[in-house]
Amino acid sequence: MAHPRLLDVNVWKQQRYTCRVEVAHPPRCANDPTFGAVKLNKILCFSDFIFYAYNGRGITGVEYQKLPAGPAPRRLLPVREKLVAEGALALQEVPLRSGHTQKRTVNLRKRNLDLFTGQEIATVDNIIDALRDIGAESVSAMSHEMVGWMVARDGETIPYSTVYFANPPLTGMERFRAQELKAGRAAVA
Repeated sequence: MAHPRLLDVNVWKQQRYTCRVEVAHPPRCANDPTFGAVKLNKILCFSDFIFYAYNGRGITGVEYQKLPAGPAPRRLLPVREKLVAEGALALQEVPLRSGHTQKRTVNLRKRNLDLFTGQEIATVDNIIDALRDIGAESVSAMSHEMVGWMVARDGETIPYSTVYFANPPLTGMERFRAQELKAGRAAVA
């Protein structure tokens, strides 16, 4: 297992990139009224697990734990608290019509894309685009379809390798989409 300090740095790198996207690239997250803490957790998770599926390693390599709202980086809260204390991040609370309060993470420092490969950036960007305008409850429900989340107990680590296990059978539309992708007739989202 990697050294905990390295894990903190890696979570910090990806969280900082993901949050900075909302400031530097308004089309990414800033204009997405559904972007909050829950969605940030899912962007980090989906990015890491999808990157792992194709590259044999996650972007951050951090442990994800099963929580009721879906997978979340185990060290996210301590890292976020440290970044807030250092003045690198701020939390903006936005009251929602539902009565809930959305917690938006806002990066306060200049972003540094040199911390990531082009492939890592593209993966995160694709996840952000795919989840645009999808609310926290729906994104959480999507994460509950991950086999690793299904088989873990609350608080347990979700192994990256579970990304290779098949989910329940595909729908007709999913099979059609897969065939289109395979044939090269559809753009990869």
